[in-house]
Amino acid sequence: MELAYIPSPSRGVLHLGPIPLRGYAFCIIIGVFVAVWLGNRRWVARGGRPGTVADIAVWAVPFGLVGGRLYHVITDYQLYFSDGQDWVDAFKIWEGGLGIWGAIALGAVGAWIGCRRRGIPLPAWADALAPGIALAQAIGRWGNWFNQELYGRETDLPWALHITSVTDGREPGYYHPTFLYESLWCIGVAVLVIWADRRFKLGHGRAFALYVAAYCVGRFWIEYMRVDEAHHFLGLRLNGWTSIVVFVLAVLYIVLSARRRPGREEVVEPNAPDDTDEAATDEDGTAVDLDKKSEDDTESAGSAEEKAKSKEEDKTEDKAEDEAEVKGEAESAKKA
Repeated sequence: MELAYIPSPSRGVLHLGPIPLRGYAFCIIIGVFVAVWLGNRRWVARGGRPGTVADIAVWAVPFGLVGGRLYHVITDYQLYFSDGQDWVDAFKIWEGGLGIWGAIALGAVGAWIGCRRRGIPLPAWADALAPGIALAQAIGRWGNWFNQELYGRETDLPWALHITSVTDGREPGYYHPTFLYESLWCIGVAVLVIWADRRFKLGHGRAFALYVAAYCVGRFWIEYMRVDEAHHFLGLRLNGWTSIVVFVLAVLYIVLSARRRPGREEVVEPNAPDDTDEAATDEDGTAVDLDKKSEDDTESAGSAEEKAKSKEEDKTEDKAEDEAEVKGEAESAKKA
């Protein structure tokens, strides 16, 4: 008797009247919001303007969705263009099927357009967004749980995923929850990038490259466990080879970039307001408003100047009185 397992949802869509609410779509949308929110915080911390990340995401996200779908359809073309299949299904993105490699590639094109319009460097923007993308993937993978897809080999582990659907040739049973493995791995990648960025001050796209390299390691392992249909080359799944190639390219970029452009960008967004001088620390450690302090200093300087002037005038008057007194005594002595 099975004592423990991860249940699958009985269905991946709920209907609010005529409106379908799909779990897969909700996971993608929530992931995008998390990525933009975290990316905005990191961008502002680097000296950028609030809202810039969201403005560029308006370009990057649609391009990324199209790229992700194109990669999936091209690499799994038999699902849509072979005998007995309906090619119209290639446009049904809500049924699942987004390739991260295509999403990153074409999403970068959209981000480049947005960055060029704002006059900011794409690598700096990518560095700010990198851990957010990893968290977005972690959330998005739960869409596969709603669709009962992309699971691994059969297992009797207590965290096995119970597949109940028989759609598209699925066989009910207990399988490795590879969607969960990848989700947890992506959370770890996000934490790694945040830590490394703080520790080593990564810049010029190296934080993003670290995210790519770390993700590829986990993806290669997870691809080895999956049992869904895929193209193979020299005994490895196509996505496994892609992981190897992209990992090597990401590591090369980190090494070469560190040599050519060490350190981090000093300015990530031209003409961004500098809020670092709005407050300072007094001698006792108390935060003070520099503008107010400047006004106080000006008032103090003015008061000191007035006091000095008044004191000088008093001295002049005293001197005049002394001279008059001496002159009067001299005249009296002369008359006597």
